Amino acid sequence: MTTRDALGDNEASVATEETPGVLNRSRVREGWPFPLGATWDGLGVNFALFSAHATRVELCLFDADGQQELERIELPEYTDEVWHGYLPDARPGQLYGYRVYGPYAPTDGHRFNPNKLLLDPYAKQIVGELQWDEALFGYTIGDPEGDLSFDERDSAPFMPRCRVVDPAFTWGRSRGIQLPWDHTIVYETHVRGFTMRHPAVPAALRGTFSGLMVNEVVDYIRSLGVSSVELLPIHAFIDDQHLLERGLRNYWGYNTLGFFAPHSRYLSGESINEVKQMVARYHAANLEVILDVVYNHTAEGNELGPTLSLKGIDNATYYRLMPDERRYYIDDTGTGNTVNLSHSRVLQMVTDSLRYWATEMRVDGFRFDLATILGREPHGFDEGGGFLDSCRQDPILSQVKLIAEPWDCGPGGYQVGGFPPGWAEWNDRYRDNVRAFWKGDEGQLPEFATRLMASADFFDRRGRRPFASVNFVTAHDGYTLHDLVVYEEKHNEANGEDNNDGHDNNLSWNHGVEGPTDDPEIQALRLRQIRNFFATLLFSQGTPMLLAGDELLRTQQGNNNAYCQDNEISWVDWNLGADAHAMIDYVRQVIALRMSYPILRRGRFLSGEYNDQLGLREVTWLAADGEEMHVERWEDPEARTLGLLLDGRAQPSGIRRAGDDVTLLLLFNAHHERVTFALPVVARGSHWLCRLDTSHAQDEAPVYRSFGDVHDMEGRSLTLLELVQDVPGTVTPTR
Repeated sequence: MTTRDALGDNEASVATEETPGVLNRSRVREGWPFPLGATWDGLGVNFALFSAHATRVELCLFDADGQQELERIELPEYTDEVWHGYLPDARPGQLYGYRVYGPYAPTDGHRFNPNKLLLDPYAKQIVGELQWDEALFGYTIGDPEGDLSFDERDSAPFMPRCRVVDPAFTWGRSRGIQLPWDHTIVYETHVRGFTMRHPAVPAALRGTFSGLMVNEVVDYIRSLGVSSVELLPIHAFIDDQHLLERGLRNYWGYNTLGFFAPHSRYLSGESINEVKQMVARYHAANLEVILDVVYNHTAEGNELGPTLSLKGIDNATYYRLMPDERRYYIDDTGTGNTVNLSHSRVLQMVTDSLRYWATEMRVDGFRFDLATILGREPHGFDEGGGFLDSCRQDPILSQVKLIAEPWDCGPGGYQVGGFPPGWAEWNDRYRDNVRAFWKGDEGQLPEFATRLMASADFFDRRGRRPFASVNFVTAHDGYTLHDLVVYEEKHNEANGEDNNDGHDNNLSWNHGVEGPTDDPEIQALRLRQIRNFFATLLFSQGTPMLLAGDELLRTQQGNNNAYCQDNEISWVDWNLGADAHAMIDYVRQVIALRMSYPILRRGRFLSGEYNDQLGLREVTWLAADGEEMHVERWEDPEARTLGLLLDGRAQPSGIRRAGDDVTLLLLFNAHHERVTFALPVVARGSHWLCRLDTSHAQDEAPVYRSFGDVHDMEGRSLTLLELVQDVPGTVTPTR
């Protein structure tokens, strides 16, 4: 006899409370404590909920519309701190929630209140919108005792519902991409914002996963040459009450309500299979799908926040509380609460969620919001912490792309370069230095050289590779690339916070006029600076990340904190002018150049040290006179011109042998004036072929340069030259 058969012998009809109008009561069996959540097995549904401190758990069943609570069933068994029961008559589509009993003792960290309907942390689908009401709070708002008071109003009329799902899906030949890091170019975008104004997307599909699947959308992304689409949070989230009161919404989605459920507004229909279809469509186009995930906090806020799920299920376990005042929350996230990944069951919930998205949904990787939180233990950040160790050893998670945002608001929260092997990290030091260099700030040259080489000062340790540095100039948080060269001051008035929100130190430059201008010289310089940023990003060692829409010259009208702008400020505008079309072509060209030159995306850190065995130096830094940089030149705060020689013979792997890549010469001039650069003599070649010059908006005829020639560089421009041995019979005259 199997365990399942044995448990099936004891069957009863159970309803712990009489509900008016209810005629039928569900049969219930003991069920199983694993897996957690609501699991359809083809015959019935098993319900399992972890709570270490609850005294009783009721499963609440609702009608198909979610309007009427039909039944409350007490989960009959409690095994290893998991409450569980099995309903043989339940089917996919069943709407449900929980009411959890236990002590309401905020000073001890407990906030149980069975008057509040709670969402299952493992719910695979959440339907309906949260409606803000005082009944959502476990305490009585306005009571003199504050959150120590106890509210008896039923929150069910204002809560969304969980839905039981059938996981069946036909993937056909679809497989994960598993693209090597050295072929990875990340394209960060938003499910809703990318398609809301796209002319080829039917109105009913705009802003949804189905909208992202439209052929014209996928074909466009593929045509750029990027490899991986990184989506801002798609986990179920809520709109903050204060935003709704101002007519705004939580556009970015960093306010998670459920770690397993896709956000309902991104579904064009009622089935979560739409997410799987979208992933399969992108895989068919050889594009990876990476999810931006938020496991550091939830939408429940601090002690004054609502009771929606974890707070009412087991507050003392799921959240980090102040050790001596457990009424209050540790807030290392700046959002009111911090998820307690030091507890084994909470750690299990997060890793179960990741494995679910990697296996059931087949996504290819994750970008972790405020990832330092995930590495925190009670003593602080620890690169050997439980979560980071669990990902590293997990046979599934260790094989997908893991990208950290390596900072949070807590003590010691800035951890760029501090994550363990196997992780990549957003590199904000790259962002800031590249912006400052092209802006023309003093003293940027030494750091600029380090950032071009994948920030070895942070990442070259423990066998980590250059891909660990995720380089970016812009991201969803901050200016678009267009606005970076058009605005010096943020313009966040539309957020309703008197322009006090958002970063003040943006390292932006308006080139003489704040906002749009008709001045042709300023317009030309702004476009050249954008080309400089793209070329620098794509020609740097490491993993490049582009912000979707930058290649379209997308503007947010100077708003550098558009988290609440679910409107034209944030949505991509596909009504393109000539400059935008030219920039799209330019970005395609630069990406193609990166992919055609392996020396630009080496899997090992390149250094300037001389290799005695091979008789060469992988990297040589040059001054404008063609001579090697020396200490005095590096230390000159006025220096804004630099040459980077990448020798194609550089050792490509740990085996000591010369490579056979093309040798490249990159020239950077962040000075406002024209600079002449003497072209060096290099082995295995006779001439230099100019492949890219950012001072020219369009491709021109090939230009070949002899060794020793002087290359005239426009102010604020970048040039890429390729070493060639033979020059075609017809040579374009040098300029």
